[in-house]
Amino acid sequence: MTPPSAWSTAETIAVGTELLTPYRSDTNSLFLTAQLNELGVTVRRKSIVGDHADDLGSLLREALSRVDLVVVCGGLGPTEDDLTRETVAALLGWPLREDSEILSRIRSRFAKRGLEMPDNNRSQAQVPVGAVVLDNPWGTAPGLWLEDAGRVVILLPGPPRELQPMFTERVRERLVRRATRYRLYRRVLRIAGRGESHVEELARPIYIRWSRTEPPVITSVLASPGLVELHLSVRATHASAAGEVLDGVTAELVEVLGDHVFSTDGRSLPEVVGALLTQTGYRVGVGESCTGGLVTARLVDVPGSSQYVVNGVVAYSNEIKQTVLGIEPSLLESHGAASEAVASEMAAGARRIGGADIGLGVTGVAGPGGGTDMKPVGMVCFGVSGPGKHWLTKTVRFSGGRAVVRQQATQTALDLLRRVLLGQASDRETVRRT
Repeated sequence: MTPPSAWSTAETIAVGTELLTPYRSDTNSLFLTAQLNELGVTVRRKSIVGDHADDLGSLLREALSRVDLVVVCGGLGPTEDDLTRETVAALLGWPLREDSEILSRIRSRFAKRGLEMPDNNRSQAQVPVGAVVLDNPWGTAPGLWLEDAGRVVILLPGPPRELQPMFTERVRERLVRRATRYRLYRRVLRIAGRGESHVEELARPIYIRWSRTEPPVITSVLASPGLVELHLSVRATHASAAGEVLDGVTAELVEVLGDHVFSTDGRSLPEVVGALLTQTGYRVGVGESCTGGLVTARLVDVPGSSQYVVNGVVAYSNEIKQTVLGIEPSLLESHGAASEAVASEMAAGARRIGGADIGLGVTGVAGPGGGTDMKPVGMVCFGVSGPGKHWLTKTVRFSGGRAVVRQQATQTALDLLRRVLLGQASDRETVRRT
């Protein structure tokens, strides 16, 4: 007897008119994609459809013509617009019947809360003949597993608090039995100090060549303010084989992108900076103006940061810059608050008042107003004071609105600190080796 073929492709469909408004978003597809990828199943498409039977039926029919597996989320409730169960049964030509065990469980669930089950909840006990019922102790609507002509449709309730445990405890094991022996392995390279187009120009010749190898490496480029990510993925039967391939492409990409790559192991920039501060034994103090505490907030988001973050001062007004950080009024008058001179003195002041080894200062014009020809909106100045007599300043002109400028400034400040610490860590390593 020929064994059934393995499932390797999938689509997800989120059902609910509310998901087509600005007030609700589909988070289930992200969870499902991660879970399916772990099983070697590639999600080819995800869709959102309103509570309309014709639209859902058309979308499901198309999906089943393309992939092995379709996961439908939502539309299993007791209200008139919950049409998923009926629509799928009609599409497959499977009649519905009332399941007495499901109905009893729903009644019992209401009774435990001292309530009588509303009559419209009977619809949740309707099951297509031939479907496998997936028990849902986290809610009233059971899930359903429908397999037809080698294709599978899985119906799950929409609330994530129900869907997630149902998938892991009711669905995953069923999929494992028929999942491909291949698994999808990923690696993420995180890059600072380079724009998306510059990263693409350097990386493209490498990842195009690796996409033609066996097994091929698929690369996605994702950009956000101050950050570019290269997502590498490869399908392999064993983690060791995938690791060798990903190590190869990663090494080549790091070679061309240099120290702009701050992470190849999933760590964020604050985590990398925190590790370097721990490695060097240095403590940092931060003085911020236009970023309003965002730099310090990102540093202390990392567990254990109390070991290396001494203080953070939001010196938004010139008065606080003078009285708290000790900046001379004459310096503010001659250079202006948004200047490298003031940024470096903010760094020195933050370092001094906290007794830190390194001070980091950020000041600029976040906008939308306040800019001049000499100091335009988006201009941000950075200063690093220490360790020892080390000084470093930098000015960058960012584009975008106020929130984007502040986000990019925060990323640049942390990357500047990382680069200083990298030099210090290398120096210490050299001393130890000597």
